[in-house]
Amino acid sequence: MKLIILDRDGVINEDSDQYIKSVDEWIPIPGSIEAISKLSKNNYKVIIITNQSGISRGFYEHKTLAAMHNKMCKLVTQFNGVINAIFYCPHGPADNCNCRKPKAGLFKRVEQVFNVSLENVYCIGDSYRDILAAKQCKGKPILVKTGKGELTLKEQKKNINFPVYKNLAQAVDAILSNHV
Repeated sequence: MKLIILDRDGVINEDSDQYIKSVDEWIPIPGSIEAISKLSKNNYKVIIITNQSGISRGFYEHKTLAAMHNKMCKLVTQFNGVINAIFYCPHGPADNCNCRKPKAGLFKRVEQVFNVSLENVYCIGDSYRDILAAKQCKGKPILVKTGKGELTLKEQKKNINFPVYKNLAQAVDAILSNHV
């Protein structure tokens, strides 16, 4: 089984320091929906793992998050793709949960649900916490420059020893052409 793990905000959709709080604020990054579709068409199971502390902060509710995810999945379906699962952490940083990236709780959950190891599975994110969580499960991290990616690249320059791409579309093209 071919799996790929994607972060959401800043990788698939535009990010905001004020949080994405509504369906209307959930705006796909150009090319990201088509990239997910390409993955599906190439027999990848696409899994989203995302921190959503806006829930614990009271910025939006679970039903609003579900509506955002519904919008994302419908857009991918329009391009004949599939998002196979979405795992999210609703907790804030102070909650000290095991599911909030950079901890790997949600990654371990994917391993349990799909009965697979994430070793050598591509994990695409825009923040260093995405990278750290992927490394804990021996995944293959990839950084995109969208979202917080440019800032991550600048702040973590010494720690970047994995592929970096302009956006999800470019990363997916590299994966599918075996140029990663």
